[in-house]
Amino acid sequence: MQRCPWATDDLLGAYHDTEWGVPLHEDRALFEFLCLEGAQAGLSWRTVLAKRERYRELFHGFDIERVARMGERELGKVLADPGIIRNRLKVRAARDNARAALAVIGAHGSLDDYLWSFVDGEPVRNRWRDRSEVPATTPLSDRMSKAMKKRGFRFVGSTICYAFMQATGMVDDHLTGCFRHGQLGTASS
Repeated sequence: MQRCPWATDDLLGAYHDTEWGVPLHEDRALFEFLCLEGAQAGLSWRTVLAKRERYRELFHGFDIERVARMGERELGKVLADPGIIRNRLKVRAARDNARAALAVIGAHGSLDDYLWSFVDGEPVRNRWRDRSEVPATTPLSDRMSKAMKKRGFRFVGSTICYAFMQATGMVDDHLTGCFRHGQLGTASS
């Protein structure tokens, strides 16, 4: 069974096989990926994935309303926890992004509707043969990043937005030789 070449160990392999690129349409799960992709900035995805369960515990299962209400004292406790990436800006960005997400939900009905509007509600299906062909950013991720920053989201540069779109199935970047290529037409919730 051939996988995308970045799935180099059991943790990454399981993530690749079951989650990466699967269209996701649930606000809480989309918010989780938004927070985790922001936490990854400058680090490896494996590092974040290994800490994912602790993030879920500390950020209330990524319940958007609860994260939006996190105060400075609670954020300070999160920052002291060695089970996550202890970067003050990234931790505060999770709370700030929850607040921005609530505003988006109020304006668009759901985070899902807003985020998927960037791809007109349908995944972009690429046909890359080699890892070197996969871009780090695209005009689409540039547009998403700019729009999200205007709405007050943080840690949403174009590279983070593209990784987010890959993770949540807005973009299918499984290589053509990967067993998952072309399988991901069903939405997950």
